[in-house]
Amino acid sequence: MAIITAPARSSAPVTAAPKQNGSLTRKIKDNLTGHAFLIGAVLCFALFMWFPMIRGVVMSFQRTRRGETTWVGWDNYVRIVADPSFWTAWKNTIVFTVLALILGYALPFFVAILLNELRHAKGYLRILVYLPVMLPPASALFLFKFYAYDPSDAGLFNAILKALHLPTSEWMQSPSMTIPAMVIASTWMNMGSAVLIYLAALQNIPGELYEAAELDGAGIWRRIWNVTIPQTRLILALLAMLQIVATMQLFIEPLILANGAGTQDSATSVAYLIYQHGFFQNDLNGAAALGVIMLLVLAAFSAVYVRLTTKQD
Repeated sequence: MAIITAPARSSAPVTAAPKQNGSLTRKIKDNLTGHAFLIGAVLCFALFMWFPMIRGVVMSFQRTRRGETTWVGWDNYVRIVADPSFWTAWKNTIVFTVLALILGYALPFFVAILLNELRHAKGYLRILVYLPVMLPPASALFLFKFYAYDPSDAGLFNAILKALHLPTSEWMQSPSMTIPAMVIASTWMNMGSAVLIYLAALQNIPGELYEAAELDGAGIWRRIWNVTIPQTRLILALLAMLQIVATMQLFIEPLILANGAGTQDSATSVAYLIYQHGFFQNDLNGAAALGVIMLLVLAAFSAVYVRLTTKQD
């Protein structure tokens, strides 16, 4: 009897083509969307930041008279540096920056430490500290000018000094008190932001470090010096650089508090001198040269800062 067997079927595996077209298309679309948003931001930044900066550098080597522009090389720089107001403005700006760094840099840090140690009314006190930042700078400065710095006994600060049997001051009318008065007003206006940044850094410090320091018998000042400051070193360094760059561009304080230059040019800053050259003397080329000098000084400082902090890190 014959046995009939069915023919063997091929068992070769059938491999399907990888379906990567959909995921590849999706990735391309996502990248195009992201790059479209990025290109828009870069174009806006280039149009409103880099183009004016480059245009200012070009203008600093030119002179425009009666609609005609000529290339004069370094003449604008030589003329600006030879102006006595140039050195007075830099002296005032540096003094303001140093005083603002001493008061406006250290005071927010200790206020943040105090708020961090409190157990009650933390939210209310944070709002109270941050409230001046929410005020328009012009309004805050006019408040200081006409209420706090009134040279008569009706002024707030003079009333406090008189109550303490201390000599009163003319404040903005006194050449020796103009810059300290501007530092006080600027610190009061801008302290809130720094306090909140310091508070965020302080709350990230592990509590075990303070407990170990207390077990070793460390007091409050030793805990601040050995625990708080090392743990917040990067934030302290960053805010120091930002504050120096910001205070070197001192402008609105002398403009409102001292009506610009102040008594005997005691309030003239580099930024205000740029404004004076550009809008009062119609010397846009000299203003551009002064702006380039200020840009180079701040760029050099920033480069040195980055170099030093990179080595420390």
